[in-house]
Formats: sequence, C-alpha cells, structure tokens
Amino acid sequence: MKIAFLSSFAHLALDEKEERVSGGAELQIALLAREIANRAIPTVLLSGNTGQADNFSLAGVRIRNAGNFHTGHFFQMLSAAPRLFTLLKEEKPDWVCVLGWTAWLFYLWFLRKFLGFRLAFICGLDTEVNGEFRRENPLRGTLFEFAMRNADARFAMTLHQQQLFHARRMSCGFYRNLILPRKKPLVSEKKVDFLWVARCRKIKNPTLFVRLAEVIPEASFWMICPPEDRLLFEKVQQAASALPNLTLWQSVPYHQIQDYYDAARIFVNTSEWEGWPNSFIQAGLGRAAILSWKVKPDMLFIDFSLGFCAEGNWSRFLFHANSLFQNPQLTEKCGREAERFVIELHDNKRETDSFLKGLETFWSKNTE
Repeated sequence: MKIAFLSSFAHLALDEKEERVSGGAELQIALLAREIANRAIPTVLLSGNTGQADNFSLAGVRIRNAGNFHTGHFFQMLSAAPRLFTLLKEEKPDWVCVLGWTAWLFYLWFLRKFLGFRLAFICGLDTEVNGEFRRENPLRGTLFEFAMRNADARFAMTLHQQQLFHARRMSCGFYRNLILPRKKPLVSEKKVDFLWVARCRKIKNPTLFVRLAEVIPEASFWMICPPEDRLLFEKVQQAASALPNLTLWQSVPYHQIQDYYDAARIFVNTSEWEGWPNSFIQAGLGRAAILSWKVKPDMLFIDFSLGFCAEGNWSRFLFHANSLFQNPQLTEKCGREAERFVIELHDNKRETDSFLKGLETFWSKNTE
C-alpha cells in the first residue's frame, strides 16, 4: 500500500530546521505521515509551494512540490491543477488523504476515476460535517460536501464528529490526534500565568485574550499569534503593545513550541470552533490547566478535571480565569489532570494503527 497526503504546509512541520509555521491540521498530517513512513509503508506528501525543492525526503516521507494550490488566488490555484494531476500519475498512490475542508477534495474525487486511487477524508472541524461550512460557502461548500460524501473513506477525530457522520448516513473510521514528541524532559518551573497559541484568524478570537490581559493586569500573559489575517493582527498587535503584562510573538517553530506550553500555568483557547485542538494536547504535555471560551470536545471537561469551559460567556470566562490565577493548588491539580488525559487518550502507535485499520476496512468493503 502507498499513501499520499495533500497538505499545504505539512512539510514545514517535518523539517526541524524550518522556522516557518502553520496550523494544527498540517501538524497532524506531518505526524501521521511520519508514523506511517516509519512502518516502511511508502508515504508521499503533496505539499504547497513554499520555495522548497521537489522530490526529497524528510523523516522518511517523500516531499513533492505540488505548486500553488494553497495560495487562495484563483489563477495560481487553477495553474496548479495540471501539476497535481501529473504528480498523482507519477506516484500512483493507493490512497490520497486530505484533512479538513477544501474544494480540492472535489478535484481529487474527479481524478480518482482516471488515476485509480482511493480518496480518504479526515474531519478537522464539526462544521465540515454538520452542513455549516456549506451554508456559509455555497459553491465551495457544495463541491466539498459532495466529494466528502462520495469519498472512499472518511475519518472522525472526535466522538461527536462520529455521531455527526452517522446522523447524515455516512460511515466513518475513527482515530484521535497524534502527539508531537517531546524533545526534552518536563521541568516544574512555570514562567507565565496565561498562554495563548493560534493563528491570527477571526474564528480564533485573539482579541478576547488581549481583553483578558487587560482586565487582569497583575497576571502575566504570553501570546503566539502568526499573522494570517493581517488586518486583525495589526489590531491585536496595537492593543498588545499597550499592555506591559502581555508579550506577543508572531511565530515560534514547531520544534520549540512545547517549551512555551511547559512554561505556562494556564493555557487559554478562545476559538469559536475547533475539532480536537492540538493545543489542548500540548498543554496537557506541559501540565498546564486549560481554560476554554467555547471549545469542549466530547466529554473532555467532564471526564477530566483539567480546567473549565466558559460556554461563550464572558462573566464565566473571567471568573474561571481569576479562579485559576488566584489558586495555585487548583491550577496544579488541573494541570496534572490535563497530563492524564493525554496519557490515556493519545498514543501515536495506537492511533496510527486505528487509521491504517480504517483504510483497510474501507478498502475491503469497496472491493467486495
């Protein structure tokens, strides 16, 4: 079996010398591709053009430069279509896998008829399955949803996503997020009270964290916020510069990011939507308590006393933030519970086994 992944920037996460960063979906693709390649299964990453060469290896994964399919500019993306077709024809993968919504899923569904590969979709956000993405993006969403429904395999990464697939009469496999392996032992010293890590996008609500820093001036705040939305980032940067208790970084390389989680007492997530955040896992690895604005995957906050979810209520959000900040014993207890959830729910070998077993199951069903 040969597996190919389509991902804009996952190759950046595979290169420990790389300073550029991207998001959680790309990190998950990088980790999964590396785990599969370590099992001597041929693995190819069809990556967006960031100036890299073509046809070289990182961590056992072959990297092919698939052009500018990821830029968001229509004519650049259109010009990448022949390149992607050529690479797939050369590589002859048995499976092509995509994590998260993209209209390219429809193009891949179309190509599979001519090139003979199977198409697998991995759900990143609940909105990809519950119809919300299609409603907000009628054209792209319709193409994406059609391809998702007609893919040869689908995977949920949370139990709630699994329920959403089944409610819409779509079968799916299941595996949980993989872990970015720790490079150094965890130290007990905590250097900052509150940490926020995400790309600067409206859905991530970065201004909410800045507001929290403003109303708790006696606490220290760190913010890692790559400027994807430039206008929003300028607003965040301007507000942050006026707060002496808030330090802002535009980016931190993947291989260094765990140090920041390790140094934080409390990790804060202010997103409107996420699936199962990589940041929750990295907070758990760093024994940081978790404070969430809205995101509460599955029964995580019920099964583990790792922190609090404010359900999108500012008063509740502020109350929980103050409770954690003012009660070191509570924060330490939540941090140890966060570590426990990672140990119990996330294991790279087990989750890779689940993914590969899912592909085999779907392959068997489609060949009967």
